[in-house]
Amino acid sequence: MATKKQIFLPVAVLTGAILIAIGFASMKKPPAEKPEVDNRPVVTVEQVQPIDYTHTINSYGVVTGKYETELVAQVSGQILHVSDAFVRGGFVRKGDILAKIDPSDYEAALIEAEASVANAQSTLVQEKAQGKVAEREWAQISQGKPTELSLRKPQLAQEIARLKSAEAGLKRAKRNVERTVIRAPYDALVEARNIGLGSYVNTGTTLGKTISVDTAEVRLPVADKELAYLERSGKNAEVTIQTNLAGKAQSWQGKIIRSEGVVDSNSRMTYLVAQVVDPYGINSDKPVLKFGSYVTASITGDKAGKVVIVPRHLVVEGNVSVLGDDQLLKLKPVSILRERGKQAIISEGLQAGDKLIVSALDYPLEGMALALPGDKKKPEPVEDAEEAEQD
Repeated sequence: MATKKQIFLPVAVLTGAILIAIGFASMKKPPAEKPEVDNRPVVTVEQVQPIDYTHTINSYGVVTGKYETELVAQVSGQILHVSDAFVRGGFVRKGDILAKIDPSDYEAALIEAEASVANAQSTLVQEKAQGKVAEREWAQISQGKPTELSLRKPQLAQEIARLKSAEAGLKRAKRNVERTVIRAPYDALVEARNIGLGSYVNTGTTLGKTISVDTAEVRLPVADKELAYLERSGKNAEVTIQTNLAGKAQSWQGKIIRSEGVVDSNSRMTYLVAQVVDPYGINSDKPVLKFGSYVTASITGDKAGKVVIVPRHLVVEGNVSVLGDDQLLKLKPVSILRERGKQAIISEGLQAGDKLIVSALDYPLEGMALALPGDKKKPEPVEDAEEAEQD
């Protein structure tokens, strides 16, 4: 039979162990509650603000002169004089003397022509006098009717014809003398000179080439779909020409003066011709727009009214994503007036004040909850176990 000691000792040990376990358990700090996590996607938005928009058409081209003229000798002879300005790259004014051909033979021909005219005039005067004498003699005859030959009318007509021929020869001789002096046909840049002092030229010899500097022209290719944004196919539209000059961007204002009226068979483009006045700044302080320069052009088109311009990638299947006042995503259908580069020009569907979502969303769904960068609260830091024990 077990003694009292054998019975109470295990009970006492068990009771003590339970009390110790309860004591340790009461000393343990309960686990901290985890803060609630906000899983809403964070988006960036921009407020929609419609603007007044005018279409512009971008193009490119090469600058050329309005007129390019090959100077050709109209008489033969030796070159006696060449102007210092008649060199490649030289500027000349309209009427400036570029070169002179030996006029000796043509001046002699002019003297002969003048003598022929004087002789024909003298003969004509004599013939008129003889005709009057014949007319008076026939007036004294009472019978018969005088013929034209008896009144010397054919002889008078012949002398008149000879005078006209002599006068024509005189004009030709004067013109040949004038043609020995080569003059600039307009304010020009000399592109080439093919003669030198003392060289001999024949009729038809090319002396040089000039380009007018009053105006410059640029052929601008425009796609057929872009013509829809230009009034009257672009005629009289303002155009801004741009290029780099001495390492700096420069611009000039011009105007579309005509359309070439055909579609290019290779590029399928319609060419508009822009004109820039005084490209070399001869009569103004404008920067020089050199012939042969490659330029870009911006043609002013129709006015589109109020539109909203957004990046093209924000338009997905005709919809854009906006953030509603309830912080929920909304898909708005929009009408795209025109796509230009990386931009989409929207004419309908967005209102002033709409919050357009401009950040990327992996899976945008109508009605999904969203958050702005400042909406989410930062979780409070959890104290570690040692600090808790020390408290």
